Amino acid sequence: MEEMKKGLEGVVALDTKISYIDGIQGILMYRGVKIEDLVDLPYDAVSYLLINGKIPNESELSEYSQELKDNRIINGKQIDVLKEFDFGVEALDGLRTAISCTAHFDLENNHHSPDANKNKTIKLVAKFPTIVAALHRASFDKEPIEPKDDLSHGANFLYMLTGKIPTDLEAEAMEKDLILSAEHELNPSTFSLRIAASTLSDLYSAVICGLCTLKGPLHGGARKGVMDMLDEVGNIENARPYVLNKLERKEKIMGFGHRVYKTYDPRARIYKDVARRLSIENGDTSWFDLAEELENILYHEFVEIRGKPIYPNVDFYSAVVYKYLNIPAELATSIFAMGRVSGWIAHCMEQYADNRVIRPRAHFV
Repeated sequence: MEEMKKGLEGVVALDTKISYIDGIQGILMYRGVKIEDLVDLPYDAVSYLLINGKIPNESELSEYSQELKDNRIINGKQIDVLKEFDFGVEALDGLRTAISCTAHFDLENNHHSPDANKNKTIKLVAKFPTIVAALHRASFDKEPIEPKDDLSHGANFLYMLTGKIPTDLEAEAMEKDLILSAEHELNPSTFSLRIAASTLSDLYSAVICGLCTLKGPLHGGARKGVMDMLDEVGNIENARPYVLNKLERKEKIMGFGHRVYKTYDPRARIYKDVARRLSIENGDTSWFDLAEELENILYHEFVEIRGKPIYPNVDFYSAVVYKYLNIPAELATSIFAMGRVSGWIAHCMEQYADNRVIRPRAHFV
């Protein structure tokens, strides 16, 4: 009998040129470039890198950015659909339905030529932030704010969300967030999306499959879980009792531990620095101080006492960044998807280029 790996842990399913992870050394690369060398680039450049396989030169980046700007706007019929959603649900439900709706307005939806897929790629990357911001505003019975062409991908999203031009640091934080969320090998949403693509389903359908998988609290929904946890703990004085109570009950502490990383998640280090800088600019370090205290307590409990390599993952300090950007917790997973869509599209294109339908077997018991 062939060995069954629960959760497919440790199973290598395919070859990829898109990203590389070393979970022991704490290394993450997009297309062979370390994440630490990418976070100071514009999100558009990293999006281009993932989808096209190279860092764009000045002319290529300018053309790609302009194409995104030209496709940011969503039409009135789409906005009318957004207004009909039940806003008592997690925002990702609305985003999922909105992307499905967007597919209906795309005449190339079921065309699979390289040109058609390129056009769909631009529309998806460009419209995700507009849809998320419009969904949030519609939940408060407010009209959407049209995008501004002179703002970066991240800064424009914050502007459409609030109507205020973000500070330079806020814009930088949002760009870095989208970059750090953009790609992470065969995570659950990417794998589910590649399964959909392997059936030769269209790009929109594959991305919707990724969205449905991302929603789960053990994947993209974990970021919202950390934000809720920070609210629950409230202040530093409550941190230790909270942690010890969780450990005694053998309950999961959101934002710690990772299936792949057995050391500090390299994305978490970058988020931590951004969160610290935002806390200083805001003149209120309370959220950052609370998070750092939780990290110190958990390091002592997990690493020093139990000898378990459990460290902050990507969701922990990103939640703190969202706190300082005044992003509501219910938007956290949808904003994760805004960054991840570039990586998802890259994986779809890679699957289409060398396809075999993904169809594993099960062991009957």
